[in-house]
Amino acid sequence: MSGFSTARQKMVDGQVRTNDVTDRRILDAMLTVPREAFVPASRQALAYLDLDLDVSEGGAKRFLIKPQLTGKLLQAAEIGEGDNVLVVGCATGYLAALAAKLAGQVTATECVSALAAKAKDAFAALGLANATCKVASCSEGDPSTAPYDVIILNGAAEATPEGLLGQLKEGGRLVGVSAESKPPRAVIVTHSHGEFGHRALFDAAAPVLPGLERAAAFVF
Repeated sequence: MSGFSTARQKMVDGQVRTNDVTDRRILDAMLTVPREAFVPASRQALAYLDLDLDVSEGGAKRFLIKPQLTGKLLQAAEIGEGDNVLVVGCATGYLAALAAKLAGQVTATECVSALAAKAKDAFAALGLANATCKVASCSEGDPSTAPYDVIILNGAAEATPEGLLGQLKEGGRLVGVSAESKPPRAVIVTHSHGEFGHRALFDAAAPVLPGLERAAAFVF
């Protein structure tokens, strides 16, 4: 077993399973998709550590959220094999690649064009024909392939992402980290009969996605 393969197994066994991720499909995806393929070569040694991994290449700071949170959000999303999924703020695309192992179709968005290109290259290299990445702000989503069964935030939101909620299918759900108040929590928002229901899942922290920051308050 290679060094990265061993690290991947240890990540799943030590970080993901121990945080109550029990869905076999998710565990298999996390054992199969090489996280190091989504990390700059200079930081690949950090690929399987329990941290939000900086994959920035100039401009806004961009991250892959920590593995245990990735697994727990995927489990909360309950992605079906035929689902149409949107991953917001995908950075280099790791979470989107995992979702592509579970879903029918995955659209990922990323505001940094260089990172979006890396995500597309990684999807192609891994043979993920059902995943694509588009350059867009986190608040925009991608209306062209909406409505979505599932929307996943690869990070936190300090404000309710109204534009994204409007792209949810009836019966759809959005999962991510809400940092609108303290402590931040992972939440699920469900769309049913034209209404949106919010439910807190567990305490969690993640970097705030560009475009989903809290509006600046007026100060005299």
